[in-house]
Amino acid sequence: MKIRKAGIILKQNSSETSRIGAEMAGWFRDKSIEARIDRIDQDMDILVILGGDGTLLHVADQASRFRIPVVGVNLGSLGFLTEVEVGNRYEALEEILSGSAVIEDRLMLKTRLRRAGGDSEWRYALNDIVISKGNVDRLVRMEAWADEEFIASYKADGLIFSTPTGSTAYNLSAGGPIVHPGMHSILLTPICPFMLESRPVLLPQTLSLETRLAGPVNDVKVIVDGASAWEMSENDHLEVVAAENPLRLVCSPHKGYFEILRSKLNWGGRTIPD
Repeated sequence: MKIRKAGIILKQNSSETSRIGAEMAGWFRDKSIEARIDRIDQDMDILVILGGDGTLLHVADQASRFRIPVVGVNLGSLGFLTEVEVGNRYEALEEILSGSAVIEDRLMLKTRLRRAGGDSEWRYALNDIVISKGNVDRLVRMEAWADEEFIASYKADGLIFSTPTGSTAYNLSAGGPIVHPGMHSILLTPICPFMLESRPVLLPQTLSLETRLAGPVNDVKVIVDGASAWEMSENDHLEVVAAENPLRLVCSPHKGYFEILRSKLNWGGRTIPD
């Protein structure tokens, strides 16, 4: 992979991250590669994230629109997306330069709120889009459609629209399944539903999904990749579709998807020998 210009995005308010970022910028320059810190330019060939998954989620929208491959160096806690350990950062970068690294296309979602006063601007998510009640005691009533075909009514604490990448995030905590990132699908998962028959649904990414609040409520929010986007009111419609551009995520050629799952989720290893 030919790299002429690299971006380095730092976890905020961390002196250790700033030190590592400056050191990494020097490493790139020693290889005659231009390096910029905390800046994303359209002509960049690689974007290095120094932080946790939250730092990567913060820049996923812009990186996907510019089609810049992203590699995450884990300085956070869990690190599903930032899978490169900090001690292996230069080894991983050498693999990228040599062309041996794997770049996966990860589905992004986009969403907008449609209401009587006009539609909002599109917001983008790599993990999930969540309709969530705030401090409301009552459950939220929602109706969902796929390509204008009615799916179901939900009475729950909220609703999660998740990508396969995000299936190991809030979706998993809400009882949704783990979905391999190679699948082209959108997960629809109710949060603590009142009715036991309200189950997660796996849908093809080609569908246009829409949800409406079906009753009078207050303090219902739409949260996009962990950031509050809008307040949602009765008869507002939330539209969710696949984004035009995926995120190009650089993955380790030495670790498979299920190996990462076992290490991050503390799954058991093999007990039966070959």
